[in-house]
Amino acid sequence: MNNESGSLLIVDDERAIRLSLRTILENFGFEIVEAARGEEALALVRGSRFDAVLLDINMPGMGGIEVCRMMRKAAPRLPIVMLTVQGGEERKVEALDAGADDYITKPFQLRELTARLRAAVRRNKITEDGDAAILIGDVLLDPGRHVVEKKGRPVHLTPKQFDLLHYLMVHAGRPIPHAKLLRSVWGPEYGNELEYLRTFIRQIRMKIEEDPANPQYLLTDSHIGYRFSESVQPSLPS
Repeated sequence: MNNESGSLLIVDDERAIRLSLRTILENFGFEIVEAARGEEALALVRGSRFDAVLLDINMPGMGGIEVCRMMRKAAPRLPIVMLTVQGGEERKVEALDAGADDYITKPFQLRELTARLRAAVRRNKITEDGDAAILIGDVLLDPGRHVVEKKGRPVHLTPKQFDLLHYLMVHAGRPIPHAKLLRSVWGPEYGNELEYLRTFIRQIRMKIEEDPANPQYLLTDSHIGYRFSESVQPSLPS
């Protein structure tokens, strides 16, 4: 089994959806366990080890948001990807606030589904080290030396710009809600200063993006927050 597949728990009350997902994801190397109810899923998480959970947000009985919140308490590092619906931005933010690592909107493309799940599993299998250098595409951030480089050339950031970029790159591939970003980087008393956050994002884009108006690295998740892409490929030598 490679570093991007693993044991996956699928939680959905519709049997046809579970069977379809099982067929698709087993072909990509995932080992699948199914649960039809939130209570069943929680019991499985408490008694077994999974590399990720794919959790439907709308279920009878215990809803997906509550299941996510309780799973996060039971397994703090377990990657949870939620299946959401079109147009449910408030519910997506609620899911992220409850502890979900990511979400995917129905109907979804197969490539997007597998990419999100593989990214979640890969992040879970990498040992967390707050001082480790992070290289994504042409952007290198080294917290030990407190430097950022783009294509080997230094990028000058203010301390708070550095902290914001560091947080986003550590969580690369995950959508981070506006309020969570503000509270995590600036402190618990922040959370509503959206224009403040937009200004810092714009400043960082000016320094790391080839075309800040069409960013490749620092992406906007509409109505949700920001996501640092983990799939940018390094430039070919000229």
